[in-house]
Amino acid sequence: MAKPEFSARGVRIARWPRSLTRAGEVRIEDGRLALLTSYGSEIDSAPVTKVRAGRPWFAKSDEAVATVNGTRYRLTMDRAATDGGDAAEAERSGRFLAALRRAAGRKS
Repeated sequence: MAKPEFSARGVRIARWPRSLTRAGEVRIEDGRLALLTSYGSEIDSAPVTKVRAGRPWFAKSDEAVATVNGTRYRLTMDRAATDGGDAAEAERSGRFLAALRRAAGRKS
């Protein structure tokens, strides 16, 4: 089994207006984005070329929004998993967006 290109645990995954999991996982592996529950069950997945993601201007530094198969999910990185406060959280959500772009073959 290959190492995933990106993996973050302790991610709150919400589909407006309700939370699906407070300790989920976001994984990019073999050209697919997968949103998983804390138990490892798949919430949703799609090829990275079909996923749209970004950070809206109104989002906190530790949040990102991803549209997977036409469904919008709010992804909030776990504050307890980072040591450096807002800068580390912003860097972690920024790494997710950068990994998604890289896997999809997009620039910046």
